[in-house]
Amino acid sequence: MRFILLLVSIIWLTSCSSNQQKEDTYPIGQIITAKGEMLFWLYDETPRHKASFIRLAQENYWDTLTFNRVVEGFVIQGGCPDTPEGFSDSPYLIEPEFHDFIKHEYGALGAGRDENPGKLSAGCQLYVVHDREGIPRLDGDYMIFGKMIRGSSVLNAIARVQTDETDTPLSPVGMDVNVIYMTARQLELYGYFVKN
Repeated sequence: MRFILLLVSIIWLTSCSSNQQKEDTYPIGQIITAKGEMLFWLYDETPRHKASFIRLAQENYWDTLTFNRVVEGFVIQGGCPDTPEGFSDSPYLIEPEFHDFIKHEYGALGAGRDENPGKLSAGCQLYVVHDREGIPRLDGDYMIFGKMIRGSSVLNAIARVQTDETDTPLSPVGMDVNVIYMTARQLELYGYFVKN
């Protein structure tokens, strides 16, 4: 009888431990605004930009900042102020990581920069492409490091806010930027399939 109980216990423990094996999770960029939530896949092929986004999101860097440049049919851009001298208060600059297959498509997440000759991205700046046809003239010139997997209606709503002559929204559009972790199965619900 003891042998049978021991055998049943071993089988039960083995089954529990195999069921408790955790699925892999992936860091997903999350931007919450008064207009709703946008989610972004962050490219492994742009590790410096991906790591920078994750770091600043976890430090709540953007959470007091806004989308301060909104151009319908082009981009919505936010982060530290964009001045004639360049971006002020960027914590650091990031070396470019261009790839031919990562493009300025609708919903792409990019890193802003000033006119520096090395095409270094400002850590403080991010933008989302709103042009339905994409913006191929920016490929290989400005960095894309993610792509939208949810939130096109939010992107459209922000792109249509009223702005002044400097493309600044008349009513500030705040950002709450986070990193959340999702499994491949959760991502499939949004139509994104992780490539192994």
